[in-house]
Amino acid sequence: MSANTDRNALGEEKINKLLLQFAIPSIISMLVGSLYNIVDQFFIGRSVGELGNAATNISFPLSISCIAIGLLFGIGGASAFNLAMGKGDRERAVYYMGNAAVMLFSCGVVLCLITQIFLRQLMEFFGSPEDVLDYAMTYTRIVSFGFPFVIFATGGGHLIRADGSPRMAMICNLSGAVINTVLDALFVFGFHMGMAGAAFATVVGQILSALLAFSYMLHCKSVDIEKKHLKVQKEYVTRIMALGAAPCSNQLSMMIVQIVMNKSLKYYGSLSSYGEAVPIACAGIITKVNQVFMSFVIGISQGLQPLVSFNYGAGKYKRVKTAYRRAIAAGFILSFVAFLMFQIFPGQIISIFGEGSDDYYRFAINYFRIYLFFTFINFLQPITSNFFTAIGKPKRGMFLALTRQIILLLPLIVIFPLFMGIDGIMYAGPVADGTAGAIAAAMVTAELCRPEYKGEDVKEEDVKEE
Repeated sequence: MSANTDRNALGEEKINKLLLQFAIPSIISMLVGSLYNIVDQFFIGRSVGELGNAATNISFPLSISCIAIGLLFGIGGASAFNLAMGKGDRERAVYYMGNAAVMLFSCGVVLCLITQIFLRQLMEFFGSPEDVLDYAMTYTRIVSFGFPFVIFATGGGHLIRADGSPRMAMICNLSGAVINTVLDALFVFGFHMGMAGAAFATVVGQILSALLAFSYMLHCKSVDIEKKHLKVQKEYVTRIMALGAAPCSNQLSMMIVQIVMNKSLKYYGSLSSYGEAVPIACAGIITKVNQVFMSFVIGISQGLQPLVSFNYGAGKYKRVKTAYRRAIAAGFILSFVAFLMFQIFPGQIISIFGEGSDDYYRFAINYFRIYLFFTFINFLQPITSNFFTAIGKPKRGMFLALTRQIILLLPLIVIFPLFMGIDGIMYAGPVADGTAGAIAAAMVTAELCRPEYKGEDVKEEDVKEE
């Protein structure tokens, strides 16, 4: 299929077909990304135990940082690319692609160096208990060498998807995850390398994913990236960062919340019968299990992005509205299924990641059922935030990205425990989720009631980008 046909297909093919075509590979890619953490958690839990599980949770803010950078330049670059292609501006589109690729790898190198230099300080700042610190440092010191590669693979997947190759984006991530899983088993159980073995397996998988993404971008489907397109220019990077700010902010918000939560769990855990390590270990596992569910939701939102961006750029607003509604319907079904699983089978899920004390299971089951109670509406905020970014309205997308984590959850996990102890951290989750969902619903309803979505005559300035 020619490049022109691919681009036109976004504006002509049936919405359901396009959404499936782009969302399914994106969901698989997101699941694969979640598996990096889940697989490590499984093998470490089975070989090292509770302290090992707690150590991966201490390191988790840095993993979130990698995803944040990958989304900043990946989704930002992809949105800018598709909006430009929808308007027929191919020359600017290829500059967005090239600049995004360079920024992805460069930022990964910088983050790696920072982590190596300030490793102990970072682990202590992230809330590591003393008996967990050595495990956390061992794991993080090694995985940090993979930061440039995981960031490039994460962001590169979005650029590849924007180029009309969602299956290739999936293959890049899937290949790395398979290698990671095989090597985890070999290094941790076969060679008894513990935390270091899981870390080495992760890095090897990330390098493979990055190499596959790099290989594809040498021969893109719709554009040819030349050396001149790799020269970083302010006008392109600024636009990319503006469009990628919302998903990046969402991840950075998660990182900040994770750090504060680790510190709160450590402090209030020490005042309870659970102790310091048990709440951190349980919360870490549950966060990563929830990430598996969110992989479906975020995968849908990412599959929606090229479809919405192209049609909005082409002025086909009814297709934009239809695509959003189909994505929301799919998100609700998946979220309701996840809600049932988290409420009915929390003990069975937590037992997958190793054995623990009675306190360990009691805390984990309560945390699952209370903290994730509003799972059935958690699809609204990420899909709607990415929708606003995709149509060139990043300020609204960023605001939505910040509502759940920074505006709501962060103050609640500080305030509620003052009156409820460690249980206050659990109850902060559903309050933040419910409120964030209501705000997202109100904002998107106002957007979709605008005249252009109804096919009415509008002035060009009424639909301009932010």
